[in-house]
Amino acid sequence: MIDINSLRDRENTGVLSVSDLNNYIKNLFENNRTLTSVSVRGEISNFVNHRSGHLYFSLKDQDGQIRAVMFRSRAASLKFMPESGMKVIIHGSVTVYPRDGSYQIYVSSMQPDGIGALYLAYEQMKQRLADEGLFDEEHKLSIPAIPRRIGVITSPTGAAVRDIINVTGRRFPNAELYIYPALVQGDGAEQSLIKALDYLDKSRLCDVIIIGRGGGSIEDLWAFNSEALARRIYDATTPVISAVGHETDFTICDFVADLRAPTPSAAAEMAVPDRRDLLMRLDSYDERLCVALKRRLSREKERLEHFKKITDKMTISNQILLRRERISIFADKAEMLISAYIDKKKSALASLAGEVNALSPLSILSRGYCVAECDQAVIKSVNELNVGDDIDLILSDGVAKANIIDVIKEK
Repeated sequence: MIDINSLRDRENTGVLSVSDLNNYIKNLFENNRTLTSVSVRGEISNFVNHRSGHLYFSLKDQDGQIRAVMFRSRAASLKFMPESGMKVIIHGSVTVYPRDGSYQIYVSSMQPDGIGALYLAYEQMKQRLADEGLFDEEHKLSIPAIPRRIGVITSPTGAAVRDIINVTGRRFPNAELYIYPALVQGDGAEQSLIKALDYLDKSRLCDVIIIGRGGGSIEDLWAFNSEALARRIYDATTPVISAVGHETDFTICDFVADLRAPTPSAAAEMAVPDRRDLLMRLDSYDERLCVALKRRLSREKERLEHFKKITDKMTISNQILLRRERISIFADKAEMLISAYIDKKKSALASLAGEVNALSPLSILSRGYCVAECDQAVIKSVNELNVGDDIDLILSDGVAKANIIDVIKEK
C-alpha cells in the first residue's frame, strides 16, 4: 500500500502530480479484494475485435457504462464471438489506466447472459455457414438406391455402431460395412472425425458414409459442431449421412450433410433398402415381365399367321414370274433413259459443230471472198504492196497467181 504522504511534492506541500495521483488510485483499486475479482452484468457496446486478437468494448446498463478489455490470451478460450448489443456476464479485475486516468475492467472470462456460451457459438456458426451456402440443397448429393459398401465413422464401443450393424444386417445383409473407429467427444475428437472422413472419401472405398454417435449434452456433441468438419463434409464427393444424437438433437453436421438421420438406427435404414421390399419388387417385375412376354408372343403369332396366309396364296413360280416382269419393266425403262441421253448429247454436238463451222475461214471463202498472200504472209493493206509484186490469191477451191500492175490507194 502506497502512503499518499510520501507522494506529496516537497516544495508544494499537499500538491500531487497527475501521474502520482493516478498511480495512487490504481494502487487502491488493485489492493481492493472486491475489485480484483468482480463479476458484472451488462450489454456490450462499441465492440472492436482488434487485429492483435484483443477485444475492446464498453459494458453498459440503463444508468452507466464502463470500459473493458479482454486480451488475446483470454479471448482465445471463448466459445463464441461477442458483438455489440449482446448481453453478457463478465468476470475480471478493475484497475486504472494511469496515462489517461480512466478505470476499466480487465476481463478474464465471459459468458452470455441468459443463454449458454456453447449454444450461442452454435447459433453464430450455423448462421454464418448458412449465409455461405453450405446448407443449400443444390449442393447435396443423392444417396445411392442400393449401395454395395457403407462406411461408418463412429466410436467402435458405442451403441451407435451396434445399432447400425444390426439394422443393416437385418435389412440388407449383402452390403459391406467398413467401420472407421473415431473419437466422438472430448479432446482430439474433431481431428479424429475429419481424418476418418478424409480417408473414406479419398479412397473411394464406399458408396455412402454414415457419421455420427448416440445422444448426449451439447458439450458431448460439440465435435460435430466443428466448422472444419462441416467444410470437409461439404467438400466430400461421397454422399454423407449425419446421424448424431437423438431425434431432437441438431448439430452443424446435420445441416451440411447430404442427408440427416434422427438416430444412427434411422441412418442405417436410410442408407440401405429393405431386402423384403426388394424381393417384393422383383416378384412384381417378374409378373409384369411374364405378362409382357405373353402379349408379345401373341402379337408375333398373329403376324406369323398373316404371313402364312399370304405365302399360301402365292406359289414360288408366281413369285418368280412377278420378279421377271419387274426386271423387264426396269430394263425397258433403262433403255429409254439411255436412248434419250444419247439423243440429247447428239443434238448438243450438232449445235456446237454449226457454231464452229460458221466461224471457219473456209466457210467465209465459199461466199466469194479470198485471202491475198505475198511471200506466204497475209496482205492486210495496199501499203504492203508494190507494182510488180507477185501474189497468191487463196480461194475456197484453190490458189490463183497474180502480178500487181498498179496500186491505187483511197484518198
